[in-house]
Amino acid sequence: MSQLDSSLFFPDSLAAPVNVSIRDLKGSSAVVTWDIPDGEPVIGFAITQQKKDVRMLRFIQEVNTTTRSCALWDLEADTDYIVHVQSISISRPSPLSEPLQFKTPKEAETQASKSKDEVTMEEVGQNAQLRAAELIIIVVVLIMWAGVIALFCRQYDIIKDNEPNNNKDKAKNSSECSTPEHPSGGLLRSKV
Repeated sequence: MSQLDSSLFFPDSLAAPVNVSIRDLKGSSAVVTWDIPDGEPVIGFAITQQKKDVRMLRFIQEVNTTTRSCALWDLEADTDYIVHVQSISISRPSPLSEPLQFKTPKEAETQASKSKDEVTMEEVGQNAQLRAAELIIIVVVLIMWAGVIALFCRQYDIIKDNEPNNNKDKAKNSSECSTPEHPSGGLLRSKV
């Protein structure tokens, strides 16, 4: 049934999304994009994804959104898919868009097409996790060093507190026995 025929049965219905296309096509993911006719009171979208010649269907519904794209994930490499997009209003959904058929590339093709400078979101996530782990290790090492320094200072204060008393006693004992002529101690004897 075409859009014209459906408008005869549902005069207040929305027009189906137009210009449905696929971008960022990879072996296991893709992004479907679309446009809606101007002036349509749209509150969300519904996307249906189906493997060609297979009855299994994935239904993605997003409400309270103005986005005109949706990520398709967990796709199988080298597989044909069919996608429909539908606008949702407060009263009812629009008819389905024209079917869009696409095929995911083989995994080998995806890896070969990836340039050396291209960074995927997965790699960014791994780098962020690695940086977080490095930061945790650095913080733990700094805390351990602070603990070692605090322990050293505490022990040093204990040693320092005990040491001056011993030095005063030694200084007192040696000064009682020493004279200017005999710094190592002893009595001053005169030669008569």
